Amino acid sequence: MSDERFDDIRAKMKTKNLRTGFNCLFYGAPGTGKTESVYQIARESGRNLFVVDVSQIKSCWVGESEKNIKEVFDEYRHAVNAGGTVPILLFNEADAIFGIRQQGAERAVDKMENSLQNIILQEMEDMDGILIATTNLTANLDKAFERRFLYKVRFDKPSIEARTAIWRSMIPELSDEEASQLATDFDFSGGQIENVSRKRAIASILETTEPDYAAIRSYCEEETLTGNESKRKIGF
Repeated sequence: MSDERFDDIRAKMKTKNLRTGFNCLFYGAPGTGKTESVYQIARESGRNLFVVDVSQIKSCWVGESEKNIKEVFDEYRHAVNAGGTVPILLFNEADAIFGIRQQGAERAVDKMENSLQNIILQEMEDMDGILIATTNLTANLDKAFERRFLYKVRFDKPSIEARTAIWRSMIPELSDEEASQLATDFDFSGGQIENVSRKRAIASILETTEPDYAAIRSYCEEETLTGNESKRKIGF
């Protein structure tokens, strides 16, 4: 991903009459670092990030959504053609826009979705840069999109050893034994461990005392929505 190496690869691909664009899919469970990895790749390789805001693309007006997505790719293409370090085009939570196309669509909204996806598919085919999409829901991706991703990288939940290191990093006050026990008892992603760490920090601010190990375990038990019927309930 270094600028010099990337330009060399693209030049050699051109001599072989191959497309020089790189479409990559980062997929896996929530909180496993897909989006953060894109940011770190951009930082390490000195590349700007074009982050696509799907909510800003979709419009209730006929033809407006298609116009918006074309503008995204036109702006990105202009940045690539301007020379210098090639930026990264990021589609976060891509399943919201790269979903399965509707066969025989009749409703206006379905026709708009299909038209939007067809534009993206063509742009990916002609991509001359770096596009990275992230998703938690690969089952929702249209097969045509799947084919256009040159690299598909799966992000798994961290191992016990990795979780132990994350616990120690997020909450340095934990002993090695406590961190290891939490990592063993709770199959959390990095994002879930961060949630527990933040909840502990908020509790220490509100209560002016540091939550102990038992409190941290209770935060862990509250982190998952399933299998815990003892949570506090609000309402009827």
